[in-house]
Amino acid sequence: MLKTLSISNYILIDKIELSLNDGFTVITGETGAGKSIILGALSLILGNRSDVSVLLDKERKCIVEGEFMINGYGLESMFEENDVDYEEHTIIRREVLPTGKSRAFINDTPVNLSFLKQVTSKLVDIHSQHQNLFLGDKGFQLMVVDTVHGDLKVKEEYSALFKEYTGLSEKIDSLVEENEKQKADYDYIQFQYRQLEEANLTENELSGLEDELQQMTHAEDIKMSLVGVHELLNGEHQPALAAIKEAKGILDKVSDFFPEAGEMMARLETAYIDISDLAGEVIRKAETVEYDPQAISEKQERVDLLNSLMHKHRVNDVNELIKLRDEYDEKLRRFDSFDEEIEQLREQKKKLEKKLKKSAEVLTRLRRSVFDIITRTILKQLAELGMEHARFEIRHKLLEVPTPKGQDEIVFLFSANKNTDLAPIDKVASGGEMSRLMLSIKALLSTSKGLPTIIFDEIDSGVSGEVADKMGRILGEMAETIQVIAITHLPQIAVKGKQHFKVYKTDDDTRTSSGITELNGDDRVVEIAKMLSGADLSDAALNNARALLEN
Repeated sequence: MLKTLSISNYILIDKIELSLNDGFTVITGETGAGKSIILGALSLILGNRSDVSVLLDKERKCIVEGEFMINGYGLESMFEENDVDYEEHTIIRREVLPTGKSRAFINDTPVNLSFLKQVTSKLVDIHSQHQNLFLGDKGFQLMVVDTVHGDLKVKEEYSALFKEYTGLSEKIDSLVEENEKQKADYDYIQFQYRQLEEANLTENELSGLEDELQQMTHAEDIKMSLVGVHELLNGEHQPALAAIKEAKGILDKVSDFFPEAGEMMARLETAYIDISDLAGEVIRKAETVEYDPQAISEKQERVDLLNSLMHKHRVNDVNELIKLRDEYDEKLRRFDSFDEEIEQLREQKKKLEKKLKKSAEVLTRLRRSVFDIITRTILKQLAELGMEHARFEIRHKLLEVPTPKGQDEIVFLFSANKNTDLAPIDKVASGGEMSRLMLSIKALLSTSKGLPTIIFDEIDSGVSGEVADKMGRILGEMAETIQVIAITHLPQIAVKGKQHFKVYKTDDDTRTSSGITELNGDDRVVEIAKMLSGADLSDAALNNARALLEN
């Protein structure tokens, strides 16, 4: 419940503070005094948007702060998930800065408006006159039915299944669309893949081919060079091997008296062996080198093919061609698996559709099970509010296609008179009838929804006299289980409040401002008497006011 409300620098309000009790609280005041301004300020901490226009003093920020008792409403996990400290006495504050920006805090932790609304929607319901228009809205009517049956688990299960079902349907549609789109490219991709596949690409192939081609085109030069080397090493005219052999013989002659000659001869022997091996290898290599125009042509064709493919596909090397070939291969494989994947998903969709249908049937049964309860309760309340001949009926239609809220279309039908045909509420109900209908529905919801606080902004519009008295009694009965705050202009309702506030307006030389004060004792008697007779108080009006308060 709402324990305290503090408002500063908001429209006509400089600063006010309210301490609210449980039960039934009424707020009265002359038209234009600022009753609705207080609700506007309260709506800020409920998450409504605002701007700099709400500032009374454009140089100071506006602050609206409310203290709520929130224990017993299962909000602990919501606070924990959003890293906000949970306190049984929770302080919610909203600030509007002179720049037009606003900030929201819960227990001094900054929060966004989405979370603020999420929390306060569990704490307060404000009913203003324009909400009467919701009576004709099918979404509102469905919400009433769901609130009364109260099984949120079934509704959540259906919503989860519907979300999964629509997600799967969208995935299938996307795959089908992608498949159809890519089928047009299938022949092109297949041609590109085959061309690259038939090229038998290997990594780093081009650089090796270019080296081979370089050698093949210079085969004659290479062979002549190798033969020349062999002649120098082991040919007929002054070969290096013969010179080394002769050098060994010369050193051998002085080896007996020149000890270093032995080491020199050993080194010459090693050189002789190495050069002899090298001379053999050179001549053998020379015998293998042949100029082959056909082989050169084949290698050149291969190089030209690879360069052509690289240029065509705009890549820099053969490795990128291989990567592209593999990508084409994967696309072709995906083409082949599309139909199979789509068929599997369609089978999943059929199974999910059956589960969704069963869940929708359970939800439909739950909804239909409370139709009689809702109808009887509303008709009973309407009779108490002076509409003995009113008729109310809930018409149900099973939809062929599931929707996010089920497969039910629900319409509230109403007639204020027993001889008038039933019709949708917004087509036949007058303003006063709308008010009484909405009060009946809100009273029904108050026992089911579990909201701590409900605020009515002139729910008594269009009624008076005995009906107003009965309306006040219903509000009082609602206040036995929840906190009810009513802004009213009718004394029959005002006297039913356990707590009574009056909103007033004052003027000075510089500005007009609104204030609020709690009424007790004689002050309350005077306020009720003014509501009964106007500004000119008579003893009869005061006595009447006392009698109403005593009763």
